This record gives sequence, structure tokens and C-alpha cells, in this order.
Amino acid sequence: MIKISEVSWPGVYHKKISRKHFWVLDETFKLLDWGEEGNRTEAELASLRSAFTQEVAVWHKLDHPNVTKFIGATMGSSDLNIQTENGLISMPSNVCCVVVEYLPGGALKSYLIKNRRKKLAFKVVVQLALDLARGLSYLHSEKIVHRDVKTENMLLDKSRTVKIADFGVARVEASNPNDMTGETGTLGYMAPEVLNGNPYNRKCDVYSFGICLWEIYCCDMPYPDLSFSEVTSAVVRQNLRPEIPRCCPSSLANVMKRCWDANPDKRPEMDEVVAMLEAIDTSKGGGMIPPDQSQGCFCFRKHRGP
Repeated sequence: MIKISEVSWPGVYHKKISRKHFWVLDETFKLLDWGEEGNRTEAELASLRSAFTQEVAVWHKLDHPNVTKFIGATMGSSDLNIQTENGLISMPSNVCCVVVEYLPGGALKSYLIKNRRKKLAFKVVVQLALDLARGLSYLHSEKIVHRDVKTENMLLDKSRTVKIADFGVARVEASNPNDMTGETGTLGYMAPEVLNGNPYNRKCDVYSFGICLWEIYCCDMPYPDLSFSEVTSAVVRQNLRPEIPRCCPSSLANVMKRCWDANPDKRPEMDEVVAMLEAIDTSKGGGMIPPDQSQGCFCFRKHRGP
């Protein structure tokens, strides 16, 4: 029996599988519930099992300081009992479980939300970005495309090191780009070619990283006031991107702009992004200035553009 200290993060998993993360002593449980038995067709269940197997197949072989460590998985175990603070939970046979290392810092997105008003020191911004960039560079070197790069899928350990998590839609990069199509990812982070249903490759992760970099610097959300259709149309047809504050150092702004270029071929590889971030001088500051300070440059408007 496994002792669980806290239950958190109910949400929606890829292909509408409900997801729960259980923080467990030195491990985290991710439970995938496919719904009540009999409510899905055999074809749907087969597709969900395939998606789960794909996630495990990708995750279990990865080994990098900036990738959440995979520990184990089970599919449809009938005797899975979990002890929580509120008592024993017996899992139904249609639940699958992924076990990964415990990261007490929680999601990067939550950390950014907590710092939304006071913002982050520039040195912290660059370090968080470097962690994410190094993790993605490693994935790409292993021919893995994450396809859902966003701050919600990045976790923090006790020393605030970023580790990439959630490989539910990740896959091995196809040698033929035409073999990778379809809208996969999260709105606001999806590259134009993905939104448009065109063939894509690992450069879609580079685009998403650019959005994450902006989010880390600003501690804000991209396009909060736009609907799905508005974002899709504006990103693809009007080259909409989050507005870079005037106080952002040009060295960091340049990384953002290069990463979210509309042309995937013009985006840098992630190892080049790592090199650009490593070259940034953080000794003189340059972090986002809180909006309530007189010298602030909080220049966001409702409608943001490049």
C-alpha cells in the first residue's frame, strides 16, 4: 500500500481522459480514468490504451536533469489501493497509473501566478528558461517532439529546477514531416503550422518555448481576452504574438522573436537557444518591473501584437 500526502490537480487529460496527480512521499502518481465501463466503444478504449502506452514508451527511456524521472506504470490494475489523508481509495480496473518522481515545487505556471505582481529577478528568469531549454534540447536530440510545451507541464523541484513532464501527446519525430499533422497542444502555445493543420516537426516545440519564455519573464498569460477562434485567426493570419515589454533586455527579446517566428525553418534549434541564453549577462538586472512602480514599463494592452 502506498501512502499519499496530498491529492491535487483534477483536470482534463488528452482525449478527455480525466487526470489526477497524487503527490506521494518521494513520488507523484498520475491516474488516468477512462470513464465508466460500458460508456466507451472498443475502438475508443483501444485508442486510449494506445495513447497511454505511447506516453509510457516515450517517458520511460528518458534520463536528463530537466526531465521528470519516470518510475513506473500500470494499466488497468484491479488491486490498486491508495492511502490518502482522507482514507483508503480503491481504484477501479479501468484506471491507469503513471508514477514519476515527486517535485515539491509544483507546476511552473503556479509559481509564475504567485509572482504575477512582484515579478521575477532577471537572473531567475534566465535560469528557469535555461532549464526548460536544456530539457527540450535533450528531447530533440532523442528525436522526441513534446507537442504540448507549456508552463503547466513543467514542474519545479525543491531547488527551483525546471523539469519537463506530461508526455501524453509526445511522440518520436517522423522522418517525413507530412506524417505529423493535426492540432495537438494547448491554445496560446501552438505554432501557426499546427493551428493551421499543416505538417510540422520539432520546431513546433521551439515556438511554444518562445511563448513560455515570454510568460516566465512577464509572469502573465498570453492572449487572456481572446477566444479560441480569435487566437487561431490572429496567430496564423495576422502574426499575433504576445507584446514584449519595453523593459525587456534585447538579448532576451531576440530569443523570443526568433523562437516564435512564423516560419519554422527560421526558428533556431533548441541547442542554439541554450547557447543564446547562456550568453546573456544577468549581472545588471533587466527583470520585469512591477506595474505599481513609477518607473515601470508595464505596457500590455488588451490587443497584443508582435
